[in-house]
Amino acid sequence: MPVKKLRPITPGQRFRMANTFEEITTDKPEKSLLAPIKKSGGRNNQGRMTIRYRGGGHKRRYRIVDFKRRKEGAAQVLSIEYDPNRSAFISLIQFEDGEKKYMLAPKGIEKGQKVHIGTNVSPDLGNTLPLKNMPLGTAVHNIEMQPGQGGRICRSAGTSAQLLAKEGKYAVLKMPSGESRMILANCLATVGVVSNQDHSLVRLGKAGRNRWLGRRPRTRPAAMNPVDHPQGGGEGRSKGGQAKTRKGIPSKGLKTRNKNKKSNRLILERRKK
Repeated sequence: MPVKKLRPITPGQRFRMANTFEEITTDKPEKSLLAPIKKSGGRNNQGRMTIRYRGGGHKRRYRIVDFKRRKEGAAQVLSIEYDPNRSAFISLIQFEDGEKKYMLAPKGIEKGQKVHIGTNVSPDLGNTLPLKNMPLGTAVHNIEMQPGQGGRICRSAGTSAQLLAKEGKYAVLKMPSGESRMILANCLATVGVVSNQDHSLVRLGKAGRNRWLGRRPRTRPAAMNPVDHPQGGGEGRSKGGQAKTRKGIPSKGLKTRNKNKKSNRLILERRKK
């Protein structure tokens, strides 16, 4: 999906890069698949701020997306919709018995197209099947980490993993980060790349758009006092040294993964630095 540059008739439009939303076919969501969202504004059950820089934003309703894809059979794509709760677009599909569900929309899917879910379906765009039944080199998304768990990997806009090999009960996937790891071959995945690939090119253009998304202004650590942050204080502008969090933990380059984690043996190649 392309992005468009607007004519700079206002200061907020001068640097804005906006999505064209060419793939979207409707602006009305399916009412039966909506749920309310309660916003916390970064406050806990005592009303105290525990997460900074959150609050405000436009009211949203959650779209109940089917990540598990347990209902087998053929379904028709009724529409491709915008979802305010994620970077990717979603597709409304209807099964032959009339049941409707939302799924992540892969790039290139069209209204009226048929998608299939099952063990022995063909590895075509939008179809969901186990990794063991896919040919090598297939681009997949919404990948399970445990059978029946539901999709966990590659759900963001423009992401996909590539099926490199099959070794016994495992399949080897190349992740968007460059990491190669083994996942049980019985796990389900959907064929294709997640839609809205140009999401990373969007530029908001003004601070007000960030407020609409529920993000409040962020204070630079170097502008704080020493009591508030390790990088605060100093006469004039100080360099601050090693980048740290408020609690003094290095925020760039420190490895936080447990060295004894059981799934370490499944990672064949680490992600690129």
